Amino acid sequence: MLGNATSGDRRGRRALVLVENLSVPFDRRVWQECTTLRDAGWTVDVICPQGSKRDTEPEAEIDGVRIHRYPLRAATGGPAGYLREYGSALWHTVRLARKVGPVDVVHACNPPDLLFLPALWLKRRGARFVFDQHDLVPELYLSRFDRGQDVLYRAVCALERLTYRAADVVLATNESYRDVAVRRGGRRAEDVFVVRSAPDVDRFHPVPPEPALKRGKPHLLCYLGVMGPQDGVDYALRALARLRDELGRTDWHAVFVGAGDTFDAMVELSRRLGLTDHVQFTGRVPDADLVRYLSTADVCLSPDPHNPLNDVSTMNKVLEYMVMGRPVVSFDLREARVSAADAALYAPANDETAFAELIARLMDDPELRARMGAIGQERINGPLSWRNSQAALLAAYAAACRDRSPVPAGAPGRSGKRPRR
Repeated sequence: MLGNATSGDRRGRRALVLVENLSVPFDRRVWQECTTLRDAGWTVDVICPQGSKRDTEPEAEIDGVRIHRYPLRAATGGPAGYLREYGSALWHTVRLARKVGPVDVVHACNPPDLLFLPALWLKRRGARFVFDQHDLVPELYLSRFDRGQDVLYRAVCALERLTYRAADVVLATNESYRDVAVRRGGRRAEDVFVVRSAPDVDRFHPVPPEPALKRGKPHLLCYLGVMGPQDGVDYALRALARLRDELGRTDWHAVFVGAGDTFDAMVELSRRLGLTDHVQFTGRVPDADLVRYLSTADVCLSPDPHNPLNDVSTMNKVLEYMVMGRPVVSFDLREARVSAADAALYAPANDETAFAELIARLMDDPELRARMGAIGQERINGPLSWRNSQAALLAAYAAACRDRSPVPAGAPGRSGKRPRR
């Protein structure tokens, strides 16, 4: 096991982490993985896109992790836009990987399921390939685009199979994803490691509430997360309209923290529903402000609708609500129950009226809110702790690198220059 290896065994190990979906360290899961590897004696480089408002520097070294970023324009205009985005990302990834030089492990995080291409190029140069499956892309395609199992769906299924086939080990975010890797991906169970996402409890913890954030109302409702077609912000807004119109409740203020493809559409939907005076959209905010909102919230919302992706995915926002001791209202999803258990109340799938009724129930029961919040914190500090995921991550790396010597300290590319060919 790598976690039990001596420092001499680990000396010289080098990992290259590839990310296309988010910048680093904004991607919390990736950043926690990087710092875990660093603390275990690995030299860690990351290749990722630049952020628009943060993580904008082309190159940075943060807490001993070297980050190489490239400019990337998000896809617009349908499939052609994604081809342009992914083509640009792959070109920049290979360009920067040549700059980094030889590595022992290439660690590719999806989506998309295209990073196996630079990973294969690095495998031919002696690296081992760790596939970190953040999303099930075939289910993401079905849930996001509602096009059915068309030719593009069959293409993303093929890319997923090629990624599984190329990987030496697979990291799954939960047992549902692990089952897919074994059943659909044909991977041996011993080559698939469950590395759950979990908040950093040393950095992410409650602070004293700020009643002013409630805008003069008795209760604050909070949504945190990405705003994309599959994330259910529209369900949350319609549930809030029902909370007001059908249940007669106006004793609340709601704040939606985050951004994404549908942000502007959600602001417009809020206006059409007449919620402008009740709902605040902050966009992305610094972590300190996020902690202020969550520490003040009475009820947190996880409105992800039931679809092929959401039912088997672990929602990071639910875990972050739990670490802050907040009760959650969620639709009834398989992995939501695995994560939150009794820290959440569950509405029948996609039932906005039931969702509103559960919000009202929690607003009226402070003892239930406190009890559910305590359960969430206990779970985050126990079975869902990042400590458990750290052990699984290091075990995966040990399995990938078994019987492999580290890259020599003087190998070409160690200085950052392009290796000779």
